[in-house]
Amino acid sequence: MASHEHVNPTNSLSADALQAISGRPTVKGPARPIFRSKTAADLSCLLDLDPQVLSWSSVTPSPAQRERDYIPDFMMEDIDGGRWILDAPGKKLPCDLPAMSENAAKQGAQYRLFETSEIYDGYRLQNAKDLLRYVSHSVPLGDRMRVLAILEEQGPLPFGDCLRIIRETQPVAALASMILHGFVEVELDEALLGPETMVRRIRG
Repeated sequence: MASHEHVNPTNSLSADALQAISGRPTVKGPARPIFRSKTAADLSCLLDLDPQVLSWSSVTPSPAQRERDYIPDFMMEDIDGGRWILDAPGKKLPCDLPAMSENAAKQGAQYRLFETSEIYDGYRLQNAKDLLRYVSHSVPLGDRMRVLAILEEQGPLPFGDCLRIIRETQPVAALASMILHGFVEVELDEALLGPETMVRRIRG
C-alpha cells in the first residue's frame, strides 16, 4: 500500500506527472490559472458553471519538485462554506482514496477524485465551453434590465426570444455573460444550447 503521508497543498507533483496547460479567463477561479493537464482544464470549466461552487484555485507544481510530493489539482470552496480538495482523472495519488479523504479531513476539507465520465459524458462540458468564450464580455445596463424585466413579466423564455430583446451589444455574448454571472440560468445537461433552450431568471 502507498504511504499515507499528509496531503499538503503546498507541495508538488513529479516532473513525469507534470503537463502544465495554460488557462483561460474564469468566473470563479484565478485570473491566469495553470493546469496539470487538459482534463484538469476541462474540469475547471464545469467548476465555473456549477452553482454549488463559490470559488476555486489551481496550483501547478514545478518540474523540479520531488516525485513523492503531492499537490491537488484544485482547492475549492462551496456556497455553504465547505472546503474541498479535488483531483481530475489521471492523477497519481500518494495513497488510496480512503486515506486521501482522511488526510483532507485533517485539513478541514473533503476530498474528491473525479471520474472521466463525470467530465466528458453528456452535453455539460461543451455547453460550458461555449458560454465561457464570453466570460469577459460586459453587458450594458439597459440590455440587462430589459432581459430581466421581460423574464420577470413573462416567465422563462426561449434563448432565441431573449436574443431579440438585446439591443446595445452582441446578443449571444450578452446572454452568455448573464448566464455566467448568475443573472439567468439555462439547462446545460439536456442538449446543446440552441434557440429553443429555455432561459430563466435567477432570484438573488
